[in-house]
Amino acid sequence: MASDALWPSLTGEDPASSTSASNIPASQAEANRQPTLSPPPPPSLGRTNFVPPQISQGAATGTYVGQRVVQLRSELQRLQGQIGQQNAQLQAIRNMTVQHSQNYHGTVAAVNARLQVGTTPGNPTLVNQWNVAQASLAQVENDIAQMNSLANGVAGTSTLSAYLLETTRAAYGLSGAIDSDHRQLAILEDEVNRTVVLIDRLLNELSEDISRQNNYLSSERTNLTTMALAIKNGELLGSSLGNRAFSSSAPAASGFAAAPATSQGGVRRPLVVIRFDRTNVQYEQPLYNAVSRALQRRPNALFDLVAIAPNRGNAARVALSASSSKKNAETVLRSLSDMGLPLDRVRLSALTSNTAATNEVHVYVR
Repeated sequence: MASDALWPSLTGEDPASSTSASNIPASQAEANRQPTLSPPPPPSLGRTNFVPPQISQGAATGTYVGQRVVQLRSELQRLQGQIGQQNAQLQAIRNMTVQHSQNYHGTVAAVNARLQVGTTPGNPTLVNQWNVAQASLAQVENDIAQMNSLANGVAGTSTLSAYLLETTRAAYGLSGAIDSDHRQLAILEDEVNRTVVLIDRLLNELSEDISRQNNYLSSERTNLTTMALAIKNGELLGSSLGNRAFSSSAPAASGFAAAPATSQGGVRRPLVVIRFDRTNVQYEQPLYNAVSRALQRRPNALFDLVAIAPNRGNAARVALSASSSKKNAETVLRSLSDMGLPLDRVRLSALTSNTAATNEVHVYVR
């Protein structure tokens, strides 16, 4: 994929020639005729209202087993009252989560709409809106914590219901019962069984809500990080690169390695060439577009980030250029991290070049 086409230098010069000029392609925001100004909607929460079944009332028989049936029926009533409280708590948490998610998406949509048309770098209004969005996302995180606490309580209720079911079945073995006692025990057993099933469904649905919300929260955190970089530059980048990529088991890069390996013994063509021949090189948007397109074609792609210094002048000048080139590569690496690309998918390396006229950073796909 990296050899399909050579991406242009971000200084407006053709990497293959220092005399001919080439145009940088339109950014993703400029090329998209129907831009998405808000992130994907949050995952839907469960809608089940867990109402316990009615408990049948039986006539007192006066036997010991009959008294035991009355006690078990009373315990079932207390258990169902606990379930009702937990169900009311769940519905309240769901309503709060929906409200907080709507607040978050409304703020993010406003920021993206402003970035879509362009704005000044570090616009303080957008910075304040970003802080509001972060606070709304923190409220969603607090809602998830309440769901986890509720799940622990429901798990305890499930244990009690299982114990009550075993106790009800054990009452069949008690002596001194009449037929009416066993009929009431059978009805009570069915009602306890339905209550156990209701609690299991409540716990399962709650666990699914927690899992979906945790994934959503992780995704939106990376999107907020990428949005912070977009606000810093004053232009829309897009969603986090981390949300487009699958997790990788590649070892994390530590420091700069030697020169990158060539592909099948041939010359590797870079995905992106960034030439730092002037201050404040605006490379983030083209870099995001290139890496985003690479991840669309190969979601589990890894990248090599190569710092290239010109091999010109005496040894001291070459060493100074190499140090400056490595700092530039580290700056690009931080930009990729802000865009959401996991750092364990990027490998750093450095080399000197006899043909390079200035410090460069090359990005390769491997």
